[in-house]
Amino acid sequence: MLPRKSIIPEEFAFSPALVSPIPRKPVFRDRVNKARFIAKSGACNLSHKNIREQGRFLQDVVTTLVDLKWRFTLVIFSMTFLCSWLLFAMFWWLVAFAHGDLDPNRKPGVEQCVTNVNSFTSAFLFSIEVQVTIGFGGRMITEQCPTAITVLILQNIIGLIINAVMLGCIFMKTAQSHRRAETLIFSRQAVIAVRNNRLCFMIRVGDLRKSMIINAVVCLQVVRKTTTPEGEVIPIHQIDVQTESAVAGNSIFLLAPLIICHVIDKDSPLYDLSEMELQCSDLEVIVILEGVVETTGISTQARTSYVTEEIQWGHRFVPIVTEEEGVYSVDYSKFGNTVKVATPHCSARELDEKPSILIQTLQKSELSHQNSLRKRNSMRRNNSMRKSNSMRRNNSALAVPKVQFLTPEGGPNLAVT
Repeated sequence: MLPRKSIIPEEFAFSPALVSPIPRKPVFRDRVNKARFIAKSGACNLSHKNIREQGRFLQDVVTTLVDLKWRFTLVIFSMTFLCSWLLFAMFWWLVAFAHGDLDPNRKPGVEQCVTNVNSFTSAFLFSIEVQVTIGFGGRMITEQCPTAITVLILQNIIGLIINAVMLGCIFMKTAQSHRRAETLIFSRQAVIAVRNNRLCFMIRVGDLRKSMIINAVVCLQVVRKTTTPEGEVIPIHQIDVQTESAVAGNSIFLLAPLIICHVIDKDSPLYDLSEMELQCSDLEVIVILEGVVETTGISTQARTSYVTEEIQWGHRFVPIVTEEEGVYSVDYSKFGNTVKVATPHCSARELDEKPSILIQTLQKSELSHQNSLRKRNSMRRNNSMRKSNSMRRNNSALAVPKVQFLTPEGGPNLAVT
């Protein structure tokens, strides 16, 4: 016989608040720790293996250089210029050697192709001067060798191409769109609560910069492992999720932090999940924020995801925007703070089939709130009564006591001092 823990989790065994009012047969299974598809930082947790056609990456050299890490990009940048200088230094040395400029016994009246090029070192220095257009003036080309003129033109053209490609790659790498996405933030937790009498999945997004994101669009996707009726297993099944502003194309005005709301209706993949079943599922909600940077005009994209452990059922985000002296102020220290609210523990389908569940939940919440207020008021009254009684006892202790004196005849004589 299986132990009880493998059938129903202990934290749900005797919790009457989590039992759905509608009889239903929930399915429980052990939660498997699976890898995230999208990390919290927005990086894709995907590994490419067994790629046989590696030459495809060389067909797009610019993108390959931009995608490389900085250390590899700088090494390639330096080696490209160094190799080109050495290559043309060899050409200049061959031109000087063919013309006889390197011969120490040459006639003094014969002019050199390149003045002061007498060794490979001097040819290398002249190659650098030609390609980077330094022109120190110690070495210069003459009219004696048409071959030298051809090499000069060829090196200038190739040097311009190398400068354009490498500097363009460096610029593209420094101005990548994900750099702007570092200041686009998401709440660490997602919440599910009742809004406008409907269960809603909500997250909070914000922009730390004053420069805005133009035409900002938020897209939600649910990624889960599914099996088709034909038995095909889809390990990463992506399901689009509509947000509350779907009519306007999900375009938002990201001036201040906003709460993105997804109404859990019959078209939602979360429609049949109750609180207990959500914790046992292995789905992942991916959030993608896209827009155009106002200052540069470059498109940017910020991503994050929420697994079931990061979805709080029955919570709501606290307000963080206040008006102070005619200016709206945003308190980012409370960006991810939530507060617990009254929320049915059943699924959205059960809530649609029996709306009285929501009414009963709200009534119970109101009664518990009133009881807590009564208890708080009674505790305050008891504390005030205790304080008043203690003050009275202290005052009575400070009062002057009566002293009794005995006369010589033995009769009592009372005197108060």
